[in-house]
Amino acid sequence: MPATGDDLGQRLRDGDLTAAPAVLNLVENRAPGHRDEIDALLHAVSPAALGGEARAHVVGVTGPPGVGKSSLLSELVQAWRAEDRSVAVLAVDPSSKRSGGALLGDRARIVVDPRDEDVFIRSMAAGGRLGGLAPATRAAAHALAAAFDVVVVETVGVGQSETEVAEVADTVAVVVQPGGGDVLQFLKSGIMEIPDVLVVTKADLGKVALRSRRDLNAALRSLGVKETKVVAVSSLAPPTGFDELVEALDEHRARLDVPARRLHARRASALADFVAEHGDRGLRALGGRRAALRLLAEQPPERDVASLLEARA
Repeated sequence: MPATGDDLGQRLRDGDLTAAPAVLNLVENRAPGHRDEIDALLHAVSPAALGGEARAHVVGVTGPPGVGKSSLLSELVQAWRAEDRSVAVLAVDPSSKRSGGALLGDRARIVVDPRDEDVFIRSMAAGGRLGGLAPATRAAAHALAAAFDVVVVETVGVGQSETEVAEVADTVAVVVQPGGGDVLQFLKSGIMEIPDVLVVTKADLGKVALRSRRDLNAALRSLGVKETKVVAVSSLAPPTGFDELVEALDEHRARLDVPARRLHARRASALADFVAEHGDRGLRALGGRRAALRLLAEQPPERDVASLLEARA
């Protein structure tokens, strides 16, 4: 008999990392009969049930295809494990039109020790949303944050990924490769939200990587942004820059108002779930996205905003 949402939530609260596969199986099952169990799971790992925010550092990693995110994550996971942190990676892939499942299988490209029980990696489908996050990914990130030290949500950097991963993660790292002039233009034009950390891959290329790092720092200064760090890394043996990257991610988390960011994430997830179920017609019934966000912002933190949206639709 499959574990209930309450049971899985209790296991996560107890720090049982072996519950992770069953948690993912539950949140990815969008059959109507499972909705109540998913809600029960999320309630069981809510701040009220935990006595505060979940302990994990939720890190969003995004960047264009081919930039080297899988190699970066392979080394980054090792850096976290060297500090004895448990890590869950949710690698969001484009969906297969036939099966609806993850298509590329990033799990196979991220190299970790298969015997390490403190690392969990799962490829998740984007749910037909180009660059976006399916409701299952949001639910999984919220749930796993109760048990793991670090939860990574890795997306393909197209479409709405930069915006949507920022609605889930505490810290967002945007990965670029040397000579990535498009990112400079995005930063200057404001098309892309300012990331919390910028990561230049292939630092082993030397001058071209240093030039990219310098150009990104200059672009950030021109925008008056002082907090965003730019880190250059190389995944070639011996890997370099990953200790600096971990430090930059930790520094951002340390100065973050985590409860406020997590509250925003939960409200954004509730709205995303509502839109996934009811579509644009349901969103129009709420007065549009801005009206819905205003409605959510007016609610006390403990309010069940998912039920509120359903009642107003």
